[in-house]
Amino acid sequence: MVGAGVVGLSAAVRLAEAGHRVDVLARDLPRETTSAVAAAIWYPYLALPRDRVTTWSARSFEVFADLATKAGTGVEMRTGTEVFRERTERPWWGSAVPGLDRETALPPGYADGWTLTVPVIEMPVYLDWLAARLDSLGGTITRHTLSALPETGAGRADVVVNCTGLAARHFAGDLTVEPVRGQVLRVAQFGLDRWWLDDSTDEPTYIVPRSRDIVVGGTEQRGEWSRTPDPATADAILARATALVPELAGAKVLQHRVGLRPARPAVRVEREGDVVHCYGQGGAGVTLSWGCAEDVVALVG
Repeated sequence: MVGAGVVGLSAAVRLAEAGHRVDVLARDLPRETTSAVAAAIWYPYLALPRDRVTTWSARSFEVFADLATKAGTGVEMRTGTEVFRERTERPWWGSAVPGLDRETALPPGYADGWTLTVPVIEMPVYLDWLAARLDSLGGTITRHTLSALPETGAGRADVVVNCTGLAARHFAGDLTVEPVRGQVLRVAQFGLDRWWLDDSTDEPTYIVPRSRDIVVGGTEQRGEWSRTPDPATADAILARATALVPELAGAKVLQHRVGLRPARPAVRVEREGDVVHCYGQGGAGVTLSWGCAEDVVALVG
């Protein structure tokens, strides 16, 4: 297994549960990956094709809903609302989530909205839980910088699983994978328990409460590789978010972060010889993780 983000770790856990010996190699350890930056609300975002994404999302929803009942996973079920400036149709992924209701109590300036209860995943806690789960199953995670995917056969791995995300441009020679830069702020939790999302403009606005902080975003900058937070962008994000949730005014900013989402015209989950590819989940790595992981197990055989 190459890659220790949420997609790689989820696949590693499922493979280990199926009885495989799993060794994860990665340049970045779990808390150093793009996954660690994510607001991590269950939501199919920047991922296609719709049919497979809906199936993967539905399966992941089921797994996360179960994990939310267990201590120490970092997963909670939270209710929130996606708002729109114009009347909208039911989301294309609506069949993947139970209890999707049209919202009538909307903030000023909005014409429509959908309220639903979904998993919200506190990524530092959750990534630690995934790593511990893998360890309990006999799997390993090793920091290792590779120049190419490991070879198979003759005392080596039988199958290599490529969960390298954006680095699949190099490891799979796949130039259709591109970064979509996301900048966020972490602000101090002040009692907010409801998430909000406005994806009706060029830049998404989202407010995602967690146990001790609130993740506020964001940006959707295609082809942008910079991981350095931009102060002007941060100000714009906070202004949009405060217009949507006025209670954010004056909230203490704890941290600025940037993640590069690995986008692709279609998520790639397929076998090529002794390599199983699983990458290109865009902004839905967490949302698709368990569904994709179970497909990886089937492909490994």
